[in-house]
Amino acid sequence: MRVLSILTCVFMMAAPGLIANELKPEEEVCVLETSMGTMVIRFFEKDAPETVANFKKLVGEGFYDGLPFYRVVAGHVIQAGDGGENDNPLVKGEFGASPHVTGAVGLARDEDPDSGSTEIYICHAPRPHLDGQYAVFGILIEGFDVLDAIGRVEVIEEWLGEEKTIAFHKPKEPVVIVRASLERRTLDPVPASVSDQETR
Repeated sequence: MRVLSILTCVFMMAAPGLIANELKPEEEVCVLETSMGTMVIRFFEKDAPETVANFKKLVGEGFYDGLPFYRVVAGHVIQAGDGGENDNPLVKGEFGASPHVTGAVGLARDEDPDSGSTEIYICHAPRPHLDGQYAVFGILIEGFDVLDAIGRVEVIEEWLGEEKTIAFHKPKEPVVIVRASLERRTLDPVPASVSDQETR
């Protein structure tokens, strides 16, 4: 009887942790396998639902498989996509909900705020001047070392714009998205603020 009481006590002490794990919801994440390592993206479903849905659709179709990060600017962003030369639908701009911290994943666009489609970027450093102008639809939860390695590859410098102030540097050696896929994972709740990422 005493043994049973001890076992019951041990179970009751462990139960809160077990129950808490069971209550953690599963989320769909994107696993981005690149030629320099793997990064994992967590989505901001509530903040940018249309942007997330569009990206997931493209990933499911294998759109990003084999595409390079054709723009790499240290201290700014790494960018991939097809330059907008496709028949994919445009996405309504969903701006302002999440900041451009290190590892933030956003959807690039042209002058039209509703012109985002396939062009994604990942911030290599905090870029607060972009806040409210582009849809941040996710954040890296794994692979910050890979992001940093990609952000520091040797590049061919190219400057665009009338005053040549827009950096569009291209890696000398291609950095390729080998495969982008979706999988479900049990994750901790999203913190109220992701500002702690700024120190990464």
